[in-house]
Amino acid sequence: MVTTTDKVRNAMTVDVEDYFHADAVDTLAPQAAWAHMPCRIERNIDVVLALLDQHQVRATFFTLGWIARRYPAMVRAIDAAGHEIASHGYTHQKASRQSRVQFRRDAIRSKGVLEDLVGDAVIGYRAPACSVGPEHRWALDTLYHAGYRYSSSSYPLLRRQRADAPRFACFPAGASGILELPRSTARVLGYNLPAGGGASFRLLPYPLSRALLRSVNRIDRQPAIFGFSAWEVDAGQPRIAGLPPGARLLHYLNLGRTEPRLLALTREFRWGRIDEVFPMLPGVSEPVFRSQLRPRWQGFSRSDAAVQPVRSRS
Repeated sequence: MVTTTDKVRNAMTVDVEDYFHADAVDTLAPQAAWAHMPCRIERNIDVVLALLDQHQVRATFFTLGWIARRYPAMVRAIDAAGHEIASHGYTHQKASRQSRVQFRRDAIRSKGVLEDLVGDAVIGYRAPACSVGPEHRWALDTLYHAGYRYSSSSYPLLRRQRADAPRFACFPAGASGILELPRSTARVLGYNLPAGGGASFRLLPYPLSRALLRSVNRIDRQPAIFGFSAWEVDAGQPRIAGLPPGARLLHYLNLGRTEPRLLALTREFRWGRIDEVFPMLPGVSEPVFRSQLRPRWQGFSRSDAAVQPVRSRS
């Protein structure tokens, strides 16, 4: 049961990628080898869909184009279950590793594949490894001109981005550009701590992850954006030899605990798809969040400068 104090609806997201796409293993699993590696994605998506269905949670599935090409029936099943289909790129390459032309082609290719499968517009995008930061502002402009209307491609943790980078929904280029929805962080003692899932959800004790999410809802009064990768519910996935100790810990620790933790999360918070939680529409001439100024990616005096509390759609 959702606790009565948690009235904000948060956005649940899933990265539809297999274990060999993960950032921690990318040097040992190059794209040329993917077709020859045993895939687990169909099994994992079945688990995720069943898990979300237990508490009638609808989510946004950021789907890799490479996966969609090979498993079209799976993508249609996700769509038929009432979830939002969004793009995770085609080849799972970080924005920082692509030229502008490569990034544009990859984003357009993925969008086209997904739209052909579900017969509807794909307006959302998440960069692999949330690799779009202040230095990659060009990527957001590219996404907008490619037909996307929102991005969830940043995770402003202190170790990866400026501590004063935008933490909540904003229009980096102003009202005429794309809406950026960073993965959620909680501000604690001057640090941005991970509240938006990923490896930290497996590595940290569950009560701490829950407390960080509640901080976003209760203190910041913002809807949280939480995400996990489909391979994180798969403790039986093949082990990739040669991983250094840090990468091995990051990728494999507590895989067996992810599913019960996610089930607890779906029970204790309210969730929805991104396009339900954030009441924005493609092609509108004015920003939906009219109380906001035009936040920039740089020059913030504090972490939430110029970003006012946003109410989620009930």
